[in-house]
Amino acid sequence: MNLAPLPPGAAVAPGLATVHADAALLAFDKPSGLLSVPGRGPDKQDCLATRAQASYADARVVHRLDMATSGLIVMARGLEMQRRLSQCFADRHTHKAYVALADGWLAEDDGEIDLPLLTDWPNRPRQKIDPVLGKPSQTRWRVLARLQDASGQPCTRLALIPITGRTHQLRVHLLALGHALLGDTLYASAEVQQRAPRLMLHAQALRLPHPETGATLALTCPAPF
Repeated sequence: MNLAPLPPGAAVAPGLATVHADAALLAFDKPSGLLSVPGRGPDKQDCLATRAQASYADARVVHRLDMATSGLIVMARGLEMQRRLSQCFADRHTHKAYVALADGWLAEDDGEIDLPLLTDWPNRPRQKIDPVLGKPSQTRWRVLARLQDASGQPCTRLALIPITGRTHQLRVHLLALGHALLGDTLYASAEVQQRAPRLMLHAQALRLPHPETGATLALTCPAPF
């Protein structure tokens, strides 16, 4: 079995950049604006899963990225590999790293956010912090650079490590710090939304044990911003 990763950007599945492909799993660079799985309605059937399955009939969903988020997403090949990989994610044997651009300059160089999250049901799909009913949620962050965007406004380039994997966790946690992500149409102010053409959040690295060999598989996909 060939476990060597493909060159970044190698086009295997139509409409997708393939980062890695072997007999057990696939890894793709999902573009911002593409669904991970089909949504409701005929206009929401184009997604990463259906594009991958056009080339790999045995491709199975393991995890997802928000539609607005770009970057690494893994699919299993076959039901047994899906079971193994899903268990790997559930047991937190994966290590994920994101890159983001946030509004303003964070005062500290690094830190950890520990704020429980709950679905804001009247305003779905938005999430909210709820110290009573929320599920435990932790994010580690580190400043990579303090910058100015194209309009001259301060912004911070961040490395984000989600310890848990709640819906919209990184976006809500940064908002709670007072530093919404640029281009975030769900949580940022109109002014912060307009300072980027997309949500500035990218899944850049993923490390996990290979479901067949157990060897550590380290995948990387540089941010396009």
